[in-house]
Amino acid sequence: MSKQYVNKNDICIKNREINFKYEIVEKYECGVELKGTEVKSIRDGMCNLKDSFALIKNQEVILKNMHISPYEHGNIYNVNPLRDRRLLVHKKEILKMLNYIKQGGYTLVPSKIYSKGRWFKVELCICKGKKLYDKRESLKEKEAKKQINIFKA
Repeated sequence: MSKQYVNKNDICIKNREINFKYEIVEKYECGVELKGTEVKSIRDGMCNLKDSFALIKNQEVILKNMHISPYEHGNIYNVNPLRDRRLLVHKKEILKMLNYIKQGGYTLVPSKIYSKGRWFKVELCICKGKKLYDKRESLKEKEAKKQINIFKA
């Protein structure tokens, strides 16, 4: 769980593994359907996008495996932390996503959840999985950047 602030009241929780595991093709901003205690938990930074993904069923985008911890003071209003959540996306965007998925090799992965005004948005990415040699390449690049930064200091 990495809670970061853009402004004082803005919250941004990122999926750190996405750049290592996937090559991002396209990004979409989606609304997310949440219950009241889930909103309070996200504001406290109790959200994890690590193993989450999205599916398209009946012209709706469903987010699966996004873990939102139960709110401490929520008592009977808490819901299942791993429940499926509906994403709010325009129909044209859903059709574009479907075209990518039908090609094969593409998947829908959330990269971050953030607040925009009083609403929470999910950045949904169309991704293509990296091969093992691509992952090794990105690790080598990361090491090279570290070495450059050490020499500059």
